[in-house]
Amino acid sequence: MRHLARLAAVCAAAATAAQAGCAADPAEGAWAALEIPAHFPEPIVPPDNPPTAAAIELGRHLFHDARLSVDGSTSCSSCHRQELAFADDQAVSVGALGETGVLNAPSLANALYAAPLTWSHARLTRLEEQLRRPMFGAAPLEMGMAGAERDIVERLEREPRYRDLFAEAFPGQAIDLDLARLALASFVRSLISYRSDFDRFLQGEEDALTAGARRGADLFFSPRLGCATCHAGFALTSAVATAASTGEPGAFHNIGLYDLDGRGAYPPEAPGLIAESGLAQDMGRFRVPSLRNVALTAPYMHDGSVATLEEVIRIYEAGGRVIEDGPSAGDGRASPLRSALLVPFELTDSERADLIAFLESLTDHELVRDPRHADPWEPPRAREVRPPPR
Repeated sequence: MRHLARLAAVCAAAATAAQAGCAADPAEGAWAALEIPAHFPEPIVPPDNPPTAAAIELGRHLFHDARLSVDGSTSCSSCHRQELAFADDQAVSVGALGETGVLNAPSLANALYAAPLTWSHARLTRLEEQLRRPMFGAAPLEMGMAGAERDIVERLEREPRYRDLFAEAFPGQAIDLDLARLALASFVRSLISYRSDFDRFLQGEEDALTAGARRGADLFFSPRLGCATCHAGFALTSAVATAASTGEPGAFHNIGLYDLDGRGAYPPEAPGLIAESGLAQDMGRFRVPSLRNVALTAPYMHDGSVATLEEVIRIYEAGGRVIEDGPSAGDGRASPLRSALLVPFELTDSERADLIAFLESLTDHELVRDPRHADPWEPPRAREVRPPPR
């Protein structure tokens, strides 16, 4: 248990430091409406969009409202479901007009700390800007708002509840989609996950973890497995930024899932960071996801191509994945672009079970049933409007 004991000591010290750093009344800060636990650092919150309680509540209504999509079929919560820690249970999600995406919908829990915010775009580090893609983007089409802005605003204007919510969140301003985008960003910032069994253990509740989960945590944080090289810290990912951050996060890695041509090629529909950077060495490099709530967010990887946690662990054990046949056939273990951090290791069946028990201890069961994040519409607002003329 030496690695786990060391981690608990480090986290206890970090919690003390965080409390000392936040000694001032948080109501005086830009993040006053956010529930930041003592063992989490202060987040970065843009001064031009402070997450007020009114903006968060407006954002909650918008997040769960399919009237924001071009055909009234899709809300943000269609692909980011609360019961799944605001992720999806599909390999890739289906957006408005039935269009299928190419990347797995990630969990939005703790997105206020995520840097970057997407699987393979290093420059998207602000929620207000990232939201333009699902709202107005066309490749893939998610909400399909582009070209239908006036029609969607009219839908919102016809809803009495929105007239009050917008007026409270943005006094004196007319309902529009830019304000909707700001409110959605505030709501997403409020999705803070910190109440797992593992959190309770780190805060001194010795019996919060089972014996198996403790053994699994000790394995996870050991140099032998090296998982914490990329999945460390309060968010269990290196792809984070806080108010105290300096430098660039170590966000992107190629873990040898594919090697289509013997030179490390990934499927063209989702090639990784190379699509943005144009650099050959960025082929197959994707953001390190947080492991919080990972037991709820299957299927896994950037394309949802791995079904279970056991399968994920076995890929890491092997140092990559072998696909025997089909259009994606290849040996990712031999990819020249695979990260040097990915070093194969061996586990017994009981060790693998312990590791899974630890990953399951990262589930925040309160997050997925918290009424402050739940759908406020009864009945849910879905599939009740037709596409506007195009």
